[in-house]
Amino acid sequence: MSALFTPIKLRSLTLANRIMVAPMCQYSAVNGEATDWHFTHINSLALSGASVFCIEATAVEASGRITPGCLGLYNDATEAALKPILASVRKRSKAAVMMQLAHAGRKASSHTPWDGGQLIQVAEGGWRPEGPSAIPHKEGETPPVAFDTAGLARVREAFVAATKRTERLGIDAIEVHSAHGYLLHQFLSPISNQRTDQYGGSLQNRMRFPLEVFDAVRSAFPHDKPVGIRVSSTDWVEGGWDLAQTIEFAHELKKRGVDWIDASSGGVSPLQKIPLGPGYQVPFAQGIREATGLTTIAVGLITEPKQAEEIIASGKADMVALARAMLYDPRWGWHAAAELGGEVFAPPQYWRSQPSTQKALFGATTFGTR
Repeated sequence: MSALFTPIKLRSLTLANRIMVAPMCQYSAVNGEATDWHFTHINSLALSGASVFCIEATAVEASGRITPGCLGLYNDATEAALKPILASVRKRSKAAVMMQLAHAGRKASSHTPWDGGQLIQVAEGGWRPEGPSAIPHKEGETPPVAFDTAGLARVREAFVAATKRTERLGIDAIEVHSAHGYLLHQFLSPISNQRTDQYGGSLQNRMRFPLEVFDAVRSAFPHDKPVGIRVSSTDWVEGGWDLAQTIEFAHELKKRGVDWIDASSGGVSPLQKIPLGPGYQVPFAQGIREATGLTTIAVGLITEPKQAEEIIASGKADMVALARAMLYDPRWGWHAAAELGGEVFAPPQYWRSQPSTQKALFGATTFGTR
């Protein structure tokens, strides 16, 4: 049997296989509200064959959006916009739906990537970002406003409020975004966090706010539903955050009942030097898994079924998350199952697509006409 197509259980959530559609920003929301683009995008990839679809980084407050087009879950309108999308997914797909809750911190108020991705100044319609310290992400930018105690309390409560909204929406699992140079990662990294209070300096202090946020989310979400976290395992910058610190962070998260670590990297500094290559981040998932015994998700240039199979079968990670590969091939899970001898769910409208050599690809199916 294919290891990639064996089930995995996260608290009360049983997933049929080890494939996840990674959270991918679409930069297509209006005032934080999901649009028809999200309806099409989410419904399409919920039929990819992956056992779980993760909704893109979803800001817990308006000022925490990466771009003005980023998705949010911070008021009744943003919550209501997601309801018909999720209702449609539930009607047509068996995939679990996860949401990644996020705050961009000092990387907020950016142009969309196809418009250059740079900071939008307040005079140009942007807003002043906030961060752990008044240190700009990029040299020459207007620095962010350093969070005071009241600001940190506000953000923690925003994560709690968004968590309660995810539960009302029927979301199956939450991933806390602590990677890619966004707010929680900014607190972890000495590159972006130069505070002198209880939230800066030592590793224990730099971990404090991300752990407070995780605790707040975990407490506000039903106990039987899983909560995981995405981390940047290294900044790829000398003197920055690294795998050894990530493992210490993972140990602290384990004490708090984290259900998985999604091991990514980078994003906190434009000085990063990333050695890109197939599966280049897999060793991070493996290192965290071996050091802590936690469930890990491997990400990053995982594109081929046999590659994904080897990652799971060899114990390097418990799951794989695909992003660009899913955009390129929205039925990646089907094709992987066909190649590896697995089985995936497909709605009856698509049963006729089974290749003649793959009659068990969608399980027990019947199709007749007169």
